[in-house]
Amino acid sequence: MLPPDRIGQIYEVIVGKKVEERRISKTSLPRCFDDIRAPISIAEGCIFSCSYCITCKARGKLVSYPKEEIVSTVRDALRGGAKEIQLTSQDLASYGVDKGWSLLELVKDIASLEDEFMIRLGMMNPASVKKRIEEIVSLYTFDKVYKFLHLPVQSGDNEILKKMKRGYTVEEFAEMVDIFRSEYPDITLATDIIVAFPGESEESFQKTVNLIKEIEPDVTNITRFSPRPFTEAKRMKERVPTDIAKERSRYLSKLCESISLKIKKKYIGKKYRALTIERGKNSTIVARTTNYKPVVLMEKIDIGRFVDVEITGCNVTHLVGKLI
Repeated sequence: MLPPDRIGQIYEVIVGKKVEERRISKTSLPRCFDDIRAPISIAEGCIFSCSYCITCKARGKLVSYPKEEIVSTVRDALRGGAKEIQLTSQDLASYGVDKGWSLLELVKDIASLEDEFMIRLGMMNPASVKKRIEEIVSLYTFDKVYKFLHLPVQSGDNEILKKMKRGYTVEEFAEMVDIFRSEYPDITLATDIIVAFPGESEESFQKTVNLIKEIEPDVTNITRFSPRPFTEAKRMKERVPTDIAKERSRYLSKLCESISLKIKKKYIGKKYRALTIERGKNSTIVARTTNYKPVVLMEKIDIGRFVDVEITGCNVTHLVGKLI
């Protein structure tokens, strides 16, 4: 069995040759881009050891890929017709800390490419962001970068965050959100919540509810705690009963849906530049605004085009618009 960072050795495995213990950059492997969106990994592994996560064991320690290889891969994707470059890794904000490289310089070089396209920045650990907040905030100054921030808080209780080994406090997270929103008022904030982590009391859960009410994320991804093998959290006691975990998840989901709908209603009547990225249901087209909001269009239009739209309606999951 080969881990993801050794997929380049698959031929040796098939023909029965000895496989060397070495990691290679994914960007050095041949790629085939056949879509408007091109996910491009800029690093592999993680510098953290969250108590519930298996990533560090499964992916290993952080290995950032050379800027030149990444930019070359982006060029290939653009030549293949890509219009949305998705920069990905287990924690985008930690790119380069293992080599002394700059994430800002990488994004700057990609954004300076002449083609018309957009860049979506992937998930960032708040523990990494707080250490290089000025640099991360600067990433969004480029017009080609979607004003979209995926910053997973996981819990609104400091004691639970400590048990999770997340490396930041609720107060630090809220301050980071304030900084981004003060610089980019229209930024879309996505966050993640793990409900019913071991030891989560009713008071702990209420603190999470209060945080969500305070920061009002545009998107909240909610999961119930599920123990992963070989993790510290799997050995933790004080498990939350399943019925309570489900109840908390349902309550939080309804709250987040109401917040999301309230936010989307504020967009009605506004005009945006958007990129058509996929075909939706019933012959519709889905586009993404410059702050990564999904807009459903009824008009017939090609995928991969930049268009001007006016928002005419919304529901919990998306905006509805028309071409202008």
